[in-house]
Amino acid sequence: MGTEQKGATWRVAHIDEIPFEEGYSPGTEWKPVRRFFDIASFGTNLSRATYAGDILTHDHDETKANHEELFLIVSGHATYRVDGEEIDAPAGSFLWVPDPATVRGVVAREPGTVMFVVGAEVGAAFEPSGWDTEPLPE
Repeated sequence: MGTEQKGATWRVAHIDEIPFEEGYSPGTEWKPVRRFFDIASFGTNLSRATYAGDILTHDHDETKANHEELFLIVSGHATYRVDGEEIDAPAGSFLWVPDPATVRGVVAREPGTVMFVVGAEVGAAFEPSGWDTEPLPE
């Protein structure tokens, strides 16, 4: 696939074409989607689990970046963890976390589970975090 129109007015890529770093669990793929496409208006990443129990994103808040986030389980099955509560998240389940202080995380319940996340600060021009400006993984 990896199609790009002349003049870069659009671009298409399959998940497998986006390079990855090892995620929070050994063997988990963390894909820097924002950096791959050079998206300037919002942050976005994707994680793919190798095993059930893999951490797709660690428990964290977004107070430093002041981001709200929207998560989607693209395929497989996961558990959203929000302020100590566990929420069943089969494929197709969204989780919106508007409050940056809310602690959130995601754990795969099935091998191959894919999670997509988008985040940005409300009403502000997007600026990537320091870790999100490093070169793409080889």
